Amino acid sequence: MDQHLFAMLYDAHAKAVYGHAVRMTADPVGAEDIVSLTFLEAWRLRDSIAGVSSERAWLFGVATNVIRNTRRTARRHRDALTRLPPPGAVPDLADGVASRIDDSEQLVAALAALERLRRADREVILMHVWAGLSHEEVAQACGVTVGTVRSRLSRARARLRKLVAATSAETRPTSQTSLTSRPNLRRSPASRTVREGQL
Repeated sequence: MDQHLFAMLYDAHAKAVYGHAVRMTADPVGAEDIVSLTFLEAWRLRDSIAGVSSERAWLFGVATNVIRNTRRTARRHRDALTRLPPPGAVPDLADGVASRIDDSEQLVAALAALERLRRADREVILMHVWAGLSHEEVAQACGVTVGTVRSRLSRARARLRKLVAATSAETRPTSQTSLTSRPNLRRSPASRTVREGQL
């Protein structure tokens, strides 16, 4: 694949790869780096593109591996930092990440539930349900059989239904509220008149 064809590949699929990276990481800014690394890796592996049935699925597989590798590198970095002497006051980087995703509350809430799934189950449901890849394309991206993809999807959906039901039960208001428990309630003048008329 020459540079011209690779540029066409980028134009056709970069947006989809970015969306996949955002859904996997909940970090729109970091997802841009994932896209760059994905296409760098895709260029290195460009000779193998000719044998794939779906370029998008192949790129999603590359992106997923890049995300795994960056997370592994981040964990090693954190582990290395824990072995260093404690520094002085250092700003919390998590605050910066949180500020970048304030406008994606729904996405973060969904990912919070997805994070409670097994990693393999989470990956297939993100690719199939949110990215719209077919069972065959997900199987190609993950390097597993179609049967395995169907099994993981079934398990992930069942787990997500339970998580959503549990969340709804926790946030559902009580059905009955005693009037005596409400502070500063007063009888209206109309109610007092009715009471006086009945005496």
